[in-house]
Amino acid sequence: MTNENKSLFAKIPSVDRLLITPALEEVLTVYPRPLVLKAINQILDGLRAKIKSGDVTEEGPDLSLESVSNQVVTRLELISRPSLKPLINATGIVVHTNLGRSILADRVLKKFKPVGGGYSNLEYDLDQGKRGSRYVHVEEILKELTSAEAAMVVNNNAAAVLISLETLAKGGEVVVSRGQLVEIGGSFRIPDVMRKSGAKMVEVGTTNKTHLRDYEEVISPETALLLKVHTSNYQIVGFAEEVPLSELVKLGSRYGIPVMEDLGSGCFIDFSKYGVVKEPPVQEVLAQGVDLVTFSGDKLLGGPQSGIILGRKNLIEAIKKNPLNRALRIDKLTLLALEETLRIYRDESIAVKDIPTLRMICEPYKSLKKKAERLLKLIGKLETKNFSFELVDGNSRPGGGALPLSELPSRLLCLVPGKLSSHSMEAWLRSYDPPVIARVENERVLLDVRTIQERELKIVAQTVKDLALIRK
Repeated sequence: MTNENKSLFAKIPSVDRLLITPALEEVLTVYPRPLVLKAINQILDGLRAKIKSGDVTEEGPDLSLESVSNQVVTRLELISRPSLKPLINATGIVVHTNLGRSILADRVLKKFKPVGGGYSNLEYDLDQGKRGSRYVHVEEILKELTSAEAAMVVNNNAAAVLISLETLAKGGEVVVSRGQLVEIGGSFRIPDVMRKSGAKMVEVGTTNKTHLRDYEEVISPETALLLKVHTSNYQIVGFAEEVPLSELVKLGSRYGIPVMEDLGSGCFIDFSKYGVVKEPPVQEVLAQGVDLVTFSGDKLLGGPQSGIILGRKNLIEAIKKNPLNRALRIDKLTLLALEETLRIYRDESIAVKDIPTLRMICEPYKSLKKKAERLLKLIGKLETKNFSFELVDGNSRPGGGALPLSELPSRLLCLVPGKLSSHSMEAWLRSYDPPVIARVENERVLLDVRTIQERELKIVAQTVKDLALIRK
């Protein structure tokens, strides 16, 4: 160690000296002492490391008591912030799986405090005065909305598929088309779920074409289930063919084998009525006689992350009794959010307005154009060389692995690079408080008003104003 290094190490204030500085005495009245000590040690360790590497010299950063205590306060503010925080989605992807998926309706959020902040009848039968089932809170309304015989809910759709396969086909064979062996986010694949369930997967057909005879030729005494997987996150076009669900149901009925369809992103409305590509509503799927249907409670449904299972009562009852169910069950707040979301669906005209996911997907271009003009007016004129800006036409996407061919015409605020590059602007927006998540296309930063909420327009406008003032 050089003499210069020894001199610098000697200048580093001790923990005890830092704790009695006015700045840290003040923060100790707000933050727990262990957290303050953690911040101090992080700053001191960082200074020691910089001295060892030569990044700190006699002429370098001030190692005074005041300077280091201020660094500690800054670090303390940083490490005390919650990791999970709200942000503004300006990407135009409605169900953004990285940004919290679906936004819950205001009506749902109002129910959280009384139920989350107190006791509830989660598993208590008020009429009988004894233990009840948590599934009763959503089962009846699911049956009402879909005409299903029975219903239950687990913590996500992958879990719904897993427990259904494990209950109905463990040790047996499950027949599925090669063209439906989908992969969802996080490299989670149907073959992987099948393997974990203990069922043996039997692939039939080819990637682009599967016929009814392909299913029938492999049916054996070991066949426990015929599985159809709706390819909600991609589509095969051109020279392609798959077996209609109604035909698969007839085949299953002839051989006494249950038929299950995994819808992935299930929905309760016909989006084609609102100018969006049609996705098969759950009600239409059940009407074809399928024995079991699984789908997500969030995504296109617009509720909390959950997996919904609908179908024949005897099959649902068997799934409920599966010991795996306890590991996959949903908590009271998820049940609450799902029940309240489902209640909104009793009136479709209200649902498309009050459920944010539906509202954003179905919002027409004319309305978005007015919204973009309001944003532009809030920004006003800016004297800056950092970027120029204008409104442009573009496309949003439903997201969530749903409606893969659907592009939703939208209006976007476009930031064209000047002194600032598109990537530096995108990163700066992401570091704002609250963060604004945009997208970069053709070296331009795009903010899509479809996914910016009305209450967020003023914040986004201020963010753009602040971006105009920063110095490179």
